[in-house]
Amino acid sequence: MTTMEIIRRTRAARSSLHTLTAEDKNRLLLSMAQSLRQHTDDILSINARDVEAARGKISDVMLDRLRLDEGRVAAMADGLCAVSRLPDHTGRILSEVKRPNGMTIYKKQVPLGLVAIIYESRPNVTSDAAALAIKSGNVCVLRSGREAIGSARAITAALKEGIAAAGGNPDILNILEDTSHDSARQLMQAKGLVDLLIPRGGAGLIRACVENATVPCIETGTGICHVYVDEFADLEKAVKIIINAKTSRPSVCNAEEVCLVHRAVAEKFLPMLKKALVDDRQAAGQIPVELRLDPAAARIIPGTPASERDFDTEFLDYILAVAVVDSVDAAIAHILQHSTGHSEAIVTENAENARRFEEETDSAAVYVNVSTRFTDGGEFGLGCEMGISTQKLHARGPMGLDELSTYKYIIHGNGQTR
Repeated sequence: MTTMEIIRRTRAARSSLHTLTAEDKNRLLLSMAQSLRQHTDDILSINARDVEAARGKISDVMLDRLRLDEGRVAAMADGLCAVSRLPDHTGRILSEVKRPNGMTIYKKQVPLGLVAIIYESRPNVTSDAAALAIKSGNVCVLRSGREAIGSARAITAALKEGIAAAGGNPDILNILEDTSHDSARQLMQAKGLVDLLIPRGGAGLIRACVENATVPCIETGTGICHVYVDEFADLEKAVKIIINAKTSRPSVCNAEEVCLVHRAVAEKFLPMLKKALVDDRQAAGQIPVELRLDPAAARIIPGTPASERDFDTEFLDYILAVAVVDSVDAAIAHILQHSTGHSEAIVTENAENARRFEEETDSAAVYVNVSTRFTDGGEFGLGCEMGISTQKLHARGPMGLDELSTYKYIIHGNGQTR
């Protein structure tokens, strides 16, 4: 089928969701999870071919995002089950107002309709998107990047088989076969068919969607996340947080890309940082973090001189830009200038500095003495997420079930006229 035929076919399947109860949708999700588990070997075999084809074309950390194993497939199935256990808010009454003329006005939560997602090299996004779309009463069109297309197709086939096995219409979930720029453009411009488009990937993909989409589009994902080590920080705590924020999974959008250090503690803290991220990792046979240092930091520890561009780059790699700042005000100003609005953290034992950082930085998630790696739908209790919205209209932060919904007004009366 062509791209537009798949989109129209998915749109037409909306009616099959209208009559499903919360229990019906949960039954679909559990059947999808069971089917994923049953097809694990097939999915892993196809994923191994994707990984081999991408080797040498993408970085090792991006290759890790593409790679699946039994644990990751099991986690995808567990995610479907987790979403099945979440409250179903579809159709709930958000407010009720009785007017003096006898009318009653209900504000009712309803699905968006057709939700489309364009994503790159993370096959697990396939099941996350399907789970959230179906639970929230939406049909879903997936468009994977070419590196992950074999894996994404295999996962989608297993999910559709699970939907059919539970008595559902498998066309509520479809994946585009074409991975060309033309298919992406058609999806971005399928006005009247696509109710929401979510790009989930690098800055180039997000920029292309924002600039070219004629359907509603949410800007997601790009994460130039900062950790600011305050003059009142517990420095051991700061090292622990930064190790996690930078090295646990450097290829994801909630990984730290910039470290800001107050001048009053820089002489003591920066050698601790270098030891943890460079020396100790080298000694343990791990990939060391390349520290890209501003002039003040470079006078204290060795590293690569930072360019101005380094503070505006989502590295998605074992690279960390480091700058020394004179105050919490300077840290906040730096973040406001360079942040993408994703996640920021302050490490401090000073309540007033923490409060100011919370209030004056302007990102979707702001942390006090916590790693930025927690910006995640699962960690926030949403089951999983469609993406991390870095804009403010409609949705912000991890997008779960409620963010895939809108509302409409229902008015009951008894012959009132105006």
